Amino acid sequence: MVAHSSDDVRGTLYIVATPIGNLDDFSKRAEQTLREVDYIGAEDTRHSRRLLNHFAIDAKLFSLHDHNEKDKAEYVASLLMDGKNVALVSDAGTPLISDPGYHLVAHLRAQGLTVTPVPGACALVAALCASGLPTDQFFFAGFVPAKSKARCDLYESWKSQAGTVVFYESTHRVYDSIADVAKVYGDSARLVLAREVTKTFETFLSGTAEEILAKFDADANQLKGEFVVMLSYVPEADDESELEAKRVLSILLEDLPVKQAAAMAAKLTGEKKNHLYKLALGMQDA
Repeated sequence: MVAHSSDDVRGTLYIVATPIGNLDDFSKRAEQTLREVDYIGAEDTRHSRRLLNHFAIDAKLFSLHDHNEKDKAEYVASLLMDGKNVALVSDAGTPLISDPGYHLVAHLRAQGLTVTPVPGACALVAALCASGLPTDQFFFAGFVPAKSKARCDLYESWKSQAGTVVFYESTHRVYDSIADVAKVYGDSARLVLAREVTKTFETFLSGTAEEILAKFDADANQLKGEFVVMLSYVPEADDESELEAKRVLSILLEDLPVKQAAAMAAKLTGEKKNHLYKLALGMQDA
């Protein structure tokens, strides 16, 4: 329950998760919080108004999105200083997870104001736990770049990333994005794509990147919706040696020029110096 502030008590910002599809996932605590706060900051007030109307919640809404967040941070701070309670919601799921809110929360924390979570739906967690991929370690990459070259460079960097990599992709770019995974990983990565999680047409597609592309080609409907992409890469023995060489080089290149770093890495790893020199040049350029 939201504690209504007296004149000498500061208010609280509540980070409230909302459903990502199925409205039954809206928690009682989240609903009660939105009923009781004084103001609600929303990424898209029109979208959030529909949710509030469905639950018959009458609230004072204001917009807080990527383009005005820094300006609104001081406004929210002033509301809390005046003893008002404020909730932050995004269009769907948990605010700040590839959604606005970081600058606001950081600003309020720096001023010693109270921020508390009201947890609930989160697309990446919902998808990952049902994916069948390793969950003991995972790395969330948010949205990947729009340009193919930048995507491929990012995918290449994940080869040294432990655990499952999770990222979001849009319906307009998902085919090209998976095609780039195929370029970088070939058949050495297992993918699971979660589409429309908790919604009517929820689907999980699994396989190599090429197998996923074949499923897209066979059924264009599989390209519709919002996607959580999960990637698990298990390097071959040769790849493991390459990864170790890159790890050693990355440390040495912090303090040594390329030639010396390659020579030292050759002594440490047993790899050929010429190969390590070329590898170091590529890492330095990247």
